[in-house]
Amino acid sequence: MATGQVHSQCAGYTLSVPNVQSLATSLDKSTQIPERYVRPEANVDPIAPTNQIELPVIDLAKLTDPEFSKEEAAKLHLTCQEWSFFQLLNHGVPEELIEGLKADTVEFFNKPLEEKMVYKQDNDGTLQGYGQAFVFDEEQKLDWSDLFYVMTRPVALRNMKFWPKSPSTFRDNIDRYSLELTKVASCLWHYIATNLGVAAEVFAQLFKDHPQGMRFNYYPPCPEADKVIGISPHSDGTGFSILLQINDVQGLQIRKDGEWIAVSASPNALIVNMGDITEILSNGIYKSKEHRAMINTQNPRLSLVAFHGPDDSLMLQPLPEVVGDGKLNYGSMRYQEFMKAAFNKKLEGKEKSILEKLKL
Repeated sequence: MATGQVHSQCAGYTLSVPNVQSLATSLDKSTQIPERYVRPEANVDPIAPTNQIELPVIDLAKLTDPEFSKEEAAKLHLTCQEWSFFQLLNHGVPEELIEGLKADTVEFFNKPLEEKMVYKQDNDGTLQGYGQAFVFDEEQKLDWSDLFYVMTRPVALRNMKFWPKSPSTFRDNIDRYSLELTKVASCLWHYIATNLGVAAEVFAQLFKDHPQGMRFNYYPPCPEADKVIGISPHSDGTGFSILLQINDVQGLQIRKDGEWIAVSASPNALIVNMGDITEILSNGIYKSKEHRAMINTQNPRLSLVAFHGPDDSLMLQPLPEVVGDGKLNYGSMRYQEFMKAAFNKKLEGKEKSILEKLKL
């Protein structure tokens, strides 16, 4: 999963770098990985001695069922506190839509490079289109991935020149999926607000118009996968993110209790994780988790992350209802300034993020 801007005007510029999918195709066991992709830190930090841990499960059908809602909401609260990540089951997004979007994504990334480059980023500061992100100098270490990003909500912010016309169903499936996720997001915000002791109407106003952007990720295989990183460690600068795994190749790792843990989810689940915005609004009750994407030696990994952020006008600070008479843990900053600062620096982990600078 990768950090992603929601509003295009908050994004930064990025330098053009080689296409990683094409580079990976040219590699074999006798070919050295270019030095800019070699990441010595990939195995420096402690890695939990287990293959994979399945993320906690939240059942959206139970959450909205009066008979089970109280118990499931309490489970959601504890999960957001302890894990920040969870897999969401019975989310209501039609299976045929998900399968269609998965097929479209695979077909798009399998197209010849020149066809994908029709939708390349034009470096106007929005990061929309096909390419990479967070590259600001010629010596910077690079991630082993390519991306395709589009603004999806509010609809008025869409730039259709970046929406692929092929596959023929891609545009419609992105549009339909975007709408379905607004329903999921609305429901989750309602229960997150209630769990924090905040009126649901407050969160509805904070996240009005459902600001949303979608980042499609392609992580090519690498014969020396332990030397590269798909996406550098980071926390998401948004309210929360919703990840759809396009294929069954795993690679998501989260940092928990000082260790990197490889996590997985059921094939039909959406993976939700709390972002920096929610950490600040909740005064740190829900903390965003640092995470990264690792690479497979033989198979590509594909994923789609939908970022859900607040209204542009937000003054970002802990909510008074949450703080009460307690200690204020974060300062205040305009959301647009927060995002501008976040997306004009390379990914260097949560400890060096803008969020940390707001801590009191």
